[in-house]
Amino acid sequence: MSRSSVSLRCAGEQDALFLADLWSEHLRRCDREEQVADLEQVIKEAALSSEQRLLVAEHDGRPAGAVLLRVATLSPINLEPVVQCYTPTVVPDLRRHGVGRTLVEAAVAWAEDLGISHVMTAASASSRDANRFMARLALRPQAVLRVAATPSVRAKVEAQRPVSERPRSARGQMLAARRSLRRQQSAG
Repeated sequence: MSRSSVSLRCAGEQDALFLADLWSEHLRRCDREEQVADLEQVIKEAALSSEQRLLVAEHDGRPAGAVLLRVATLSPINLEPVVQCYTPTVVPDLRRHGVGRTLVEAAVAWAEDLGISHVMTAASASSRDANRFMARLALRPQAVLRVAATPSVRAKVEAQRPVSERPRSARGQMLAARRSLRRQQSAG
C-alpha cells in the first residue's frame, strides 16, 4: 500500500467549520455557532502571532487533520522554552496514512528552527491509540493533567476538612439544634 502525499498549510477562516468538527470533543460546551466563532478567533490570533501556528494537513487535497503549535514555557515555574503541540488530530478515516506523523513532524521542525530543545503535547487519558502513537514518537508522560468542575472540587475539599474546621451554615446549625433537641427529648 503506497501512501499518498500529505501537505500542510496554515489554517484560514474557511477552516473554522472543519476544525469545529475535528476538535468537537476538545472545545468548550456551547452551541455550534459559538464554537466556530471561537475557532475563527483562534485562527486569527495564530495568523497574527509569531509564537503560534495553526496548521491543517491535507491528504489528496482534502482536509485530514490539524494541530495548533505554540511557543511557551514548560510550566509557569519552569521557564524552559517548548513548542506545545495542541490537539494533533486526524480525521478517523484517514488515520494510518502519515497525517499524524506529519503534524508532529511540523512541531519538531519548528522547534529546531527556533532552537527549542523540547516539544510537548497532550493526549486524552482515555485515548489508547493517541497515547500509544505519542509514545512511539518518544513523547513520554511528564505530568498528569486533571480537570473537574469547580463546584465538584469545592464539595470534595469541604468534605475532607476536619469537622471542627468546617464552617457551619445556617441550615447546618438548625439541623444540629434539632438533633440536639431530639436527643434531649429521648433521654428525658
